[in-house]
Amino acid sequence: MRGLSRRALFAGSAAGASTALLPTASPAAAESRAASKPKAAAESKVASKTKAAATCASYRAAYHFTVPGQWKNDPQRPVWIDGEYRYYYLYNADYFTGVEGTAWRLATSTDLVSFTDRGIAVPKDTTPNGDVWSGSAVVDTHDTAGFGAGAVIVLATMSPGGGTDHQEQFLYYSTDGGRTFTPYGTDPVLPSPRAGADFRDPKVIRDEDRDRWVMALAEGTKVGFYHSADLKKWTYAGGFVKEGIGTLECPDLFRITAEDGTVQWVLGVSANGKGSGLPNTYAYWTGSFDGSAFTADAADPQWLDNGWDWYGAVTFEKHRSDGSVDLSVRYAMGWLNNWDYAHITPTIDCDGFNGTDSIVREITLKRASSGTYYLASRPVAALDDHVSRTVNLGDLEVTGTRVLDYRGTSYEVTCEITWDQLTGAGLQLRRSPDGGRHVDAGIYRDFAFLNRRPTVNPDASGRWQESHSPFDPSARTVKLRILVDRTSVEMFVDDGRYVHSSEVFPYLIDTGLALFTIDGTAVFRNTVIREFAVE
Repeated sequence: MRGLSRRALFAGSAAGASTALLPTASPAAAESRAASKPKAAAESKVASKTKAAATCASYRAAYHFTVPGQWKNDPQRPVWIDGEYRYYYLYNADYFTGVEGTAWRLATSTDLVSFTDRGIAVPKDTTPNGDVWSGSAVVDTHDTAGFGAGAVIVLATMSPGGGTDHQEQFLYYSTDGGRTFTPYGTDPVLPSPRAGADFRDPKVIRDEDRDRWVMALAEGTKVGFYHSADLKKWTYAGGFVKEGIGTLECPDLFRITAEDGTVQWVLGVSANGKGSGLPNTYAYWTGSFDGSAFTADAADPQWLDNGWDWYGAVTFEKHRSDGSVDLSVRYAMGWLNNWDYAHITPTIDCDGFNGTDSIVREITLKRASSGTYYLASRPVAALDDHVSRTVNLGDLEVTGTRVLDYRGTSYEVTCEITWDQLTGAGLQLRRSPDGGRHVDAGIYRDFAFLNRRPTVNPDASGRWQESHSPFDPSARTVKLRILVDRTSVEMFVDDGRYVHSSEVFPYLIDTGLALFTIDGTAVFRNTVIREFAVE
């Protein structure tokens, strides 16, 4: 997926946009805050103070990956080389001058929490084909492409002549472990079938069963499959079509061992399902793949994230310390943004950058009691190694609203909520001193929700405020693990069966935390807050 050509550059002050009047809360949120509605005068006073402070305070995330400066969007699937992950992402060094076009920038990490910037690996505009869009990197262990065993090969979309009329796939290669890349000529290895066609975001995997490479390519409402012996010559094999969830982008294809020991295939795409009342994140299907065609277990996809801001996501192999691959777990990460408001963030004015990623997740394939396989998510285990402070609050009984004696802008909070009878329960995150602004996370009747409407957020339309996922109220218990950072909230529900990721821009003085119930009493069991220090 390309960067700035997809949307005009955001004009004006992001900080100014983020201090606009707050929309009205949804019914679920309104009930949760009924006891603490703000006075208009107090709201105005706090807002006037923070408008002035916003231009000098930092909104850079404390423990999420952020671009050093300028712009980033799509993550590119990391590869494992010499004991570390090489993570590439789309980067525009000319963002603030209004010049479009992305390169691939590189960061390295041994634990997928702390990253080291390594600069641009695949530069833009060094060939007549212009800038470099999304694709994927592979390690050519057996020298199938002829650049040497262990060469790193990138297949990426470019558009010769600029614009988006001809989307074609080009090859770059690296013989220094993926630090720098050289273009393989100026001709595409997979030309566009016709002008104007969606034909982009190649995801390449090794098909060991058939001793060849397989590419999944985004083609409008279809994912095309191609195969190759040498990464240079590609043959069309088949396709998978899905209407009704928008244009398919950034396809993903992998095999994973489920918890029950069976081996399953998963096909994923970034999709815009908002028009159908669905998420705007990563849709996926479980099924079978024969090297040419994917057969889904069900027609409708599941979603790896139910929030608004987890786009262009990638999954990748989990390597053990000895380099071997754990076939039962994969990692996943997404771009914490949305093309509907990609250029609205206080980090533009306050920190000189626009681009934050989700926390890296570990994903496993589980089987529900219905027989359906689904991907469950949890934050990467290495996050535990960066804990700088732990606040153990134990079991807390709540009726109505209970404000906790805690202040913070970046933390994790976990709890298990249990009850006999109520309508809703949850947490108010990043709560303002007067209780009027906050992000609500919890359950309400038969859904779990993350609601950013009561605080500053990037969605000026008011349409993408509260995200939902299914919840069975007869369970009378829910486990929540919530990651809060300066511009984001990620809520993991019931051991990651559902996840909600959304951007939020609370004022930095909004540091409070409260628990709430609606129409009843609940016990928030094993309530623990953790803070992180990441260099």
